[in-house]
Amino acid sequence: MQIQNRLYERQAAALTNFASVLPAPWSDLARALVKSPYNFDFLGIGPDAREREVEQGLLEHVRSFLLELGAGFALVGSQYHLDVGGDDFYLDLLFYHLVLRCYIVIDLKAGKFQPEYAGKMNFYLSAVDEQLRDPEHDQPSIGILLCRDRNKLVAEYALRDLAKPVGISTYLTETLPATLAAALPSTRQLEAELTPDHP
Repeated sequence: MQIQNRLYERQAAALTNFASVLPAPWSDLARALVKSPYNFDFLGIGPDAREREVEQGLLEHVRSFLLELGAGFALVGSQYHLDVGGDDFYLDLLFYHLVLRCYIVIDLKAGKFQPEYAGKMNFYLSAVDEQLRDPEHDQPSIGILLCRDRNKLVAEYALRDLAKPVGISTYLTETLPATLAAALPSTRQLEAELTPDHP
C-alpha cells in the first residue's frame, strides 16, 4: 500500500527548518517523519472542504490517520486547550512522538499556506514547551502546518529565521480525477440513501 501511495517520494519532502534549530541526530529523525503531501483520501471529502470538516474527518478515521502519519505518533487531543496569560488558545491536533520523545502540534489549514501561519505555530510551540514539556525527558516540540497548497519560496522565507522546529506540508483529500469524482455520489448522498428513514 505504501509503495502504491508513493511513500518513498513523500517521505521527508516537506519544507522544514529542522536542520537549523534541532541538533544533528534529532533534526534528521524529525525530517524523516514529515511527509508531503499527506494522503487523506480515506476522508472521502472534496477539495472545497473546510478546515473543521478535515479535522473532524481525521478524528473519525483516527486509525487511518495514524497509519498515514507513520510509526510513533500518539494522539494527545484535538482542539487541545492552552491558557496563555488568561487568553484561550486551541491546538487543532496535539500528538506525542514516542521515538523522538517530543510533542507534535499539527495545525490544519484548508487553503494555501500564508506566512503568518509560521508565526502562530512558533507561538503554539513556545506555549507547549512551557506548559507541557518536561525539560529533563522531552525534546523540543515540533510543529507541522498541514495546508491544502503552498508556494515553496514563500514557505522557505517564512521558515528562514524561525526559532522553533516547524515543517510545512500539504495534504490530498481525493485521488479520483475531477471528471470521475463529479459522476459519483458524495458521502452525504450515500448516507442519505442508506438511512432507514429514507423513502
